[in-house]
Amino acid sequence: MLIKGLHHVSALTARAANNYQFYTHVLGLRLIKKTVNQDDVSVYHLFYGDEKGNPGTELTFFEIPMAGETREGVNSISATSLRVPSDAALTYWLQRFDEYEVPHGEITERGGRLTLSFTDFENQRLILVSDEHNTGVPGGKPWDRSPVPAEFGIIGLGPIHLTVQDASLTTPVLTDLLGFRSKGSYPALVAGQPDILVFESGDGGSGTEVHVEERNDLPIERPGRGSVHHVAFRVDNEEELKQWVDRVSNFKFPNSGFVDRFYFRSLYFREANGILFELATDGPGFDTDEELEFLGESLALPPFLEGRRKEIEAQLKPLDTVIR
Repeated sequence: MLIKGLHHVSALTARAANNYQFYTHVLGLRLIKKTVNQDDVSVYHLFYGDEKGNPGTELTFFEIPMAGETREGVNSISATSLRVPSDAALTYWLQRFDEYEVPHGEITERGGRLTLSFTDFENQRLILVSDEHNTGVPGGKPWDRSPVPAEFGIIGLGPIHLTVQDASLTTPVLTDLLGFRSKGSYPALVAGQPDILVFESGDGGSGTEVHVEERNDLPIERPGRGSVHHVAFRVDNEEELKQWVDRVSNFKFPNSGFVDRFYFRSLYFREANGILFELATDGPGFDTDEELEFLGESLALPPFLEGRRKEIEAQLKPLDTVIR
């Protein structure tokens, strides 16, 4: 049983069409699956990633049209990192963000790597991280039809940032339960706060890392549009996932048990500060019901929803109806 690294991050958006515009046209990701929230089929669930939607490259969004504004705080997934191939890529993105009027910071070192923070149109907190000196789990391959040149393109998920009220509650969940290793720390970005703790899993590297920041000066986050719903970690296959169900239960964490998400199998539980974790299998994959060449071009529904296709399609707005 081994956590291989990051699998995907799922966040919230109030405007699916604007979300599609930003993540494909501005960030250059591929829409690898256009489907619906299996728990509320009246809204989209959009998946973005590399050319094939490989595990470790996936950024997904649940559409919640009436979602309010996020009130940032602790016990949250406070930032999602996205890997780019080199330090030079960050200079490209700095210029691209200026061109598209994307709010951003400056190129800054965090934990030994150069990074560039930015936000999307709903203040989703994102960080580009350079893979210039990174080793470990390899990144993916940008889609060859992306508007961003491949040498600068996003190649997967980087370190996931957790901001918590009490790091001593989260740390043993990562190490004792999930088998992450401590990789040291780096100074907090806010004066007077504890160092940010770094953990890695599997073969290591930025595609496996979780960064834990303890803050004593913030309220508990109130999630809304632009917040992250959960982070998922990679497990190899279905049999391993079933062993993880037993392990999480033995550690006395309430959990979802085995869940079939059609494109992968999952287990959900909340760590001790209340952040939602998912363990997800590498397969079957997004080409289960579509050919790789045509991923994301049509509404994909798992077999148990296919009989409701007309009803579901009638409720969804086309993704080209951007709200200005």
